Amino acid sequence: MRVVTIIQARMGSTRLPGKVLAEVSGRSVLARTVERARRATRAAETVVATTERPADGAIEEECRRLGAPIFRGSEADVLDRYLRAARLFRAEVVVRVTADCPLIDPGVMDRVIGAFLVEGPDYASNTLERSYPRGLDTEAFSLEALTRAWIEAAEPAHREHVTSYLWKNPGRFRLLSVRGDRDLGHHRWCVDEAADLELIRAIYRRLGDEPAWEEVVALVEREPGLAAMNARVRQKSLEER
Repeated sequence: MRVVTIIQARMGSTRLPGKVLAEVSGRSVLARTVERARRATRAAETVVATTERPADGAIEEECRRLGAPIFRGSEADVLDRYLRAARLFRAEVVVRVTADCPLIDPGVMDRVIGAFLVEGPDYASNTLERSYPRGLDTEAFSLEALTRAWIEAAEPAHREHVTSYLWKNPGRFRLLSVRGDRDLGHHRWCVDEAADLELIRAIYRRLGDEPAWEEVVALVEREPGLAAMNARVRQKSLEER
């Protein structure tokens, strides 16, 4: 089956505008995310899906610099953006990653993809029961399931959040939870606010360009002051925009 990773990205973050092009040790957050996601061996291709808004031309320029394929579609209907990108790049299995995860780990991605390919659900992720740090979030789902969601999902929140229609309807879709060996879900390594970005920069300064996620765990457990940097950042609910 052809597995394609699709990274959603936009400049218009409400809490930290332009965050995906913010600098982390000489590279943009988006570049870090793309480069790490590309190392997942079970995905045939990694593409970026952004919006048609003029401001997101900056993302297209960055993708050209990275040599990353790009698709531009609806800003609000991200579900439609994903389906169109998946069809364009001939995906049979879609792996969803967001561009604000510059510590996304290819090994974790491969574990989720591998579980999906072996078990054959409609949807698999390491977020249904969170045991991995936030920022390693990986979802894998079939093109068929994505198409069904595109047809059936009517609520704006489901159109915006791409996969929520799948995992909120366990009676309609077969779901698979991929858990880690330890409960590390209290760690936060994604970029939503300035405090998150400062933590990511501090991690890269200490560990260099290609930190494995296990190295990051060891670092933040050895230096608890790092995790305290963004401890007050609140994760937005599904209903919030």
